[in-house]
Order: sequence, then structure tokens, then C-alpha cells
Amino acid sequence: MTAPSRPRPVPTPPTPGALLLLYRLMLRSQVTRARVIALLALGAVGVLVGVALGQSSSIDRAHEAARFINNFGIALLVPVASLVFASATLGDPNEDGTMVYLWLRPVSRAKIVAAAALSSFTVTWPVVTIPLLVAALAAGGGREVVLGTLGGVTVAMVGYIGLFVALGLRVRRALIWGLLYIFIWEGFVATANTTAARLAVRSYGRSTLSAITGDPIGFTQIGAPWRWLVPIGVAVVALAYATRRLARQDIA
Repeated sequence: MTAPSRPRPVPTPPTPGALLLLYRLMLRSQVTRARVIALLALGAVGVLVGVALGQSSSIDRAHEAARFINNFGIALLVPVASLVFASATLGDPNEDGTMVYLWLRPVSRAKIVAAAALSSFTVTWPVVTIPLLVAALAAGGGREVVLGTLGGVTVAMVGYIGLFVALGLRVRRALIWGLLYIFIWEGFVATANTTAARLAVRSYGRSTLSAITGDPIGFTQIGAPWRWLVPIGVAVVALAYATRRLARQDIA
């Protein structure tokens, strides 16, 4: 006699509001006291330097303020903060084995990755942007530098968030690899020539800052609309790769 066939399990329907639930879950996991305090302290340093610049006898305070936002904000604070939060969103559960709880949920992998990117941006943007805006005002940069800071920081952060979410899922010790990219590639290699500079996310934030302030910052200037479209494209491609990898990798 033929053994009776076992009934197939009925797939669990997708949870309504799954993206919002994942977003809230990842938001709570990212906002740790140590991370926030460390980055707020770094932002406070920027504000103090901005106040010092505002008290200096420099004739062109707007120029000095724009250069400071570029060298400290876009070249250091934005990428480091983005790396700290974005790489940990999927990287931490991937390394400690808790990714299985997300992976087994009846939600699309694209929603998991989208929630990771959105939560990272939500945390990183105010922690970075508010101190830099205060620093720009304190340095005497005026309206153009404040708007340039807002635009340049946001443009660069979009690219970094997408890139580092994917990096956190792809490699272990993503923080170390991300710092190598920031300080070796963007800090040294990308300053060698125009072609290399176009492969650095910071060049697009810097170009946005330069375009709004009218200050020729850096030797590579990327025109519109590419200075906005390329970071968005980098984020989209990186998140699409993260989605594909999350769908294909084995979760232990």
C-alpha cells in the first residue's frame, strides 16, 4: 500500500506592515548608548572648532567655514557615522547568528534590506547633520554654507548608507574594511586623479557643497545632475546586491 502523502504546509501570509515593523526593530537595535555618545562627541568637537573659526580674524569666514565642513564633515564625520550604523544593521545579526530570525520571517528580502537602509539613515542624519549645521553657523559661514552643508551631507550620506549596508552583509569585520575604504581609497588614492575621485562617494558631497556655496573646494568638480544621481545610483545598486545576497546566502 502506498503511504499517505503528508499535507504540504500552508505558507504563512506576509505580515501587514512588515516594513514598518522591521524598521522599528532595526532602529532600536542601532541606537546604542556607546555609538550615539561617541558620534555626538565627535560632532561636539566640530561645533567647538566652528566656534573657534567664528572667533578668528579671518577675512573670508565663508571660505574657511566651507573648507572646514568639507574636511571635517564630508570627509570624516559623514562616512564614519554612516559606517558605524549602516554596517551594523545587517552585519551584527549576520555575525552573531541572529539573522536567522529575520531570514525566516515571511517577508521579502527587499523589505529587510530597505528597512536596514531607512533605519540607518534615520539615525545617522540627525546625529551628523545637526552638529555640522551648528558648526557652519558658528563659523560664520552664512546662509550659503548652511545650505551647502545640508545638501552635501545628505547627498554623501545616501551613497554611504547603501554602500555600508551591503558591506556589513558581505564581509565580517565590516567596520575595519569600511575604515580602510574611507581613509585609504577616499583619503589617498581618490585624491590622485580625476578618474579615481569619481569613484569616491565624498567627491559628490563635496561637489554639492561647492556648487551651493560657490567655493571651489577640491580639484574635482562633478556637475549637475550627476553629483546627485550617482550617490543615489550607488545606493540602489548596493542595496539590490544586498537583497540578492540575503536571498541566496545560507543562514546558520
